[in-house]
Amino acid sequence: MQFPLYIAKRYLRSKSTNNAINFITIIAIIGVILGAASLFIVLSGFAGLKDFTLQFSSIVDPDLKAESSVGKSFILTESDISKLNDLEDIALFSKIIEERVAIAVDDKNYLATIKGVDEHFQNVVNIESKIDNGNWLDQKSNQIVVGWGVSKNLSLGVLDFSKALSIYVPKPGKGQITSNKKAFNTVKAVNVGVFYINETLNDTYVYASLDLAKNLLNYDPNQVSAIEFKLNSVVDEALVKQKIQAILGDKVVLKNRAQLNDALYKMLNTENLAVYLIFTLVLIIAFFNVIGSLIMMMLDKKKSLSTLFNMGATIQDIRKIFLLQGSLMSIIGGFIGLGVALIITALQKAFNLVMITPSLPYPMAIRVENFFIVFITISVLGIIASKIASVRISKSLVQTN
Repeated sequence: MQFPLYIAKRYLRSKSTNNAINFITIIAIIGVILGAASLFIVLSGFAGLKDFTLQFSSIVDPDLKAESSVGKSFILTESDISKLNDLEDIALFSKIIEERVAIAVDDKNYLATIKGVDEHFQNVVNIESKIDNGNWLDQKSNQIVVGWGVSKNLSLGVLDFSKALSIYVPKPGKGQITSNKKAFNTVKAVNVGVFYINETLNDTYVYASLDLAKNLLNYDPNQVSAIEFKLNSVVDEALVKQKIQAILGDKVVLKNRAQLNDALYKMLNTENLAVYLIFTLVLIIAFFNVIGSLIMMMLDKKKSLSTLFNMGATIQDIRKIFLLQGSLMSIIGGFIGLGVALIITALQKAFNLVMITPSLPYPMAIRVENFFIVFITISVLGIIASKIASVRISKSLVQTN
């Protein structure tokens, strides 16, 4: 291997007497550099977009959430609460009640999801940081906090006592409905805050106290829809899930933040994979230049190859020379491309060179795994391209007439 590697390095450093071959080789190397740089920049861009997208939902998503495995609610006993409080891995937990409701303000109606929360909720998730107008609700009141989209659709302001705000939910039961009073449970409320997280959450959620939600839905005192957990730092999430599951049993299903946003994660990962495959296809096309460069080099070095063959080098040795030359060309080009991409990505993060809006720079995230993905992709494609070119070496090519 040392002999083919030595010759491959010499061929890589030396210039051909034919300027056209030198030009083709330069184009091939530039193609590899640009391909590696482009792939890394795109992957960094998608990583940045993923972080940017998930940061909004993660604000209101707990570390773990226990949801009812059957139906919409389950019973949380005092014994369960005591055992959960004894778990050192749990920093805090909040009892939750969620249900679809209708909100009426004057002559406007809107379907939303009410989320009844207890006094620990704003410490389990950082919801107060997203209050765009007004304040967080008081537990001992009929105050609510609505999303920006809900506020807009209902023309609802903060502490607007001139507008009568009612929340409706259908009563369970059978039989003919004879009046609205018998068909719906109703509570009067006042809006004290407007939050802004993302379009989906802004248009969907209305936060209220846990007692308000219980009264609206006629829930028992120990009946809840879910429990949201904030874990202590540096804990084994899988182990904590096992401990919580052992306490609450089969009546709940535990989900972490990724599982709560399963559809969003799948969409982002699918898009990332699609972009990677598209740019890999572009790289494959670029590596045809490497194949062409190596074949031209073989023809240019025909006399030298004949000399090596006559001196005892085998056809396999000569093929290894060009396999190694093409592989080195790809690896070196990949390293240079990664360096260029890293500089461009760092400049974007530092100076916001590309903007999505006048106030929002295009997000970029430098990930170690992306380095390995790009490097392995370039290396594998380079080796395959070099192998395709090197098999063109035959005995008839290197034999002297």
